[in-house]
Amino acid sequence: MHNLPNSLKTGLAALGSFRVLPVGIWALGFVSMFMDISSELIHSLLPVFMSSVLGASMTDIGLIEGIAEAAAAIIKVFSGAISDFIGKRKFLAVLGYGLAAFTKPVFPLATTIGWVFVARFIDRVGKGIRSAPRDALVADIAPLEMRGAAYGLRQSLDSIGAFFGPLAAVVFMLLFAGDIKSVLWVAVVPGFISVLLLVSFVHDPERAAGHSGKEGPLSFGDAMRLPVDYWLIVLLGAVFTLARFSEAFLVLRAQDVGLSLGYVPMVFVVMNITYTLSSYPAGVAADQFSSRTILISGLVMLAAADLALAGAASPLLVFIGAGLWGVHMGLTQGLFAKLVADTAPSVLRGTAFGIFNLVSGISLLLASLIAGMLWSAFGAPSTFIAGAVFVTISVFGLLFYRRSPHRREEGRKDSDVGYKR
Repeated sequence: MHNLPNSLKTGLAALGSFRVLPVGIWALGFVSMFMDISSELIHSLLPVFMSSVLGASMTDIGLIEGIAEAAAAIIKVFSGAISDFIGKRKFLAVLGYGLAAFTKPVFPLATTIGWVFVARFIDRVGKGIRSAPRDALVADIAPLEMRGAAYGLRQSLDSIGAFFGPLAAVVFMLLFAGDIKSVLWVAVVPGFISVLLLVSFVHDPERAAGHSGKEGPLSFGDAMRLPVDYWLIVLLGAVFTLARFSEAFLVLRAQDVGLSLGYVPMVFVVMNITYTLSSYPAGVAADQFSSRTILISGLVMLAAADLALAGAASPLLVFIGAGLWGVHMGLTQGLFAKLVADTAPSVLRGTAFGIFNLVSGISLLLASLIAGMLWSAFGAPSTFIAGAVFVTISVFGLLFYRRSPHRREEGRKDSDVGYKR
């Protein structure tokens, strides 16, 4: 075994961990998958719906996307901290997924941009409520030595849903002869399937159910107990997000270069194929190899995507850029979740995910606003060139980041501690 090539060792490790991950991890993955089928079916058509049907400008779209994601990020802080306090994650996850499911019918009912804004905002509030507790629940359920694989599997199933959602949008756009509102109604069904799976098959682990939560009241002082390594990950994640604005601009770029309306969701299909294929192997690799190396590889993919999208004169280059964008997502998103879980004390894990997502959400708001304004003022290529500039900044940040062995061992020991100290 020791003489096998590293790539073969990684493949065998992936196969082994794939089989033995707990049922709760699989269930959370399928919950994410069905909700993403619902959400991505809507989101793959929403930018075009807003611009072509409702007459929204690029700046309007950037503002709506940014505010919605920032609202989700702010709520993640509170939902994560509350899940630490009460010692139960599932309740908040069900609340968040349920809220998102009940808002899906609002999109096809929308007649003005205001309706879309409200629906998008409430949908992201649901995401904000569920995300930090769900991510912390993955760490609670998964064995420590398989944490990267667990996040990779959940992310991979999530991206499978993100693949089938836009694909369903293309199919139903053809079946319904381009009637966007009729297609949006289809998204309601998988949203409610997601909630049913969560209620039936996911449970808080024994150690959480046996405790009332963390000791003491919720306070901002809890954040001060998070280690320096964690805050470096938060900062790095913020810069990453500045380089990766809303995927809505990929759809708009495809339309900009002449792709017909019915096939515009194929951009998300291509992106999520590569996202799906790269997420789980990247998660397994994160358990064995340098996180920095994997993150830099992800940034290289994002830079290549930005350059392809900036120079695109035909749908082919947009599809290539979308595929590279998906590889970047697969290499980085699950890994950031693992890094947060590794650096945060288990008693504050929900809070840690909440803060991380808050900072990333604010960055996404800024990135989407900047992208929309650059597009409106200077054209589509400037939006993606600006993204490439932030990628370069991120690479320099990674070159300076190095986690000390003492902090790394300290984080591993703390991960085995329950909700009470």
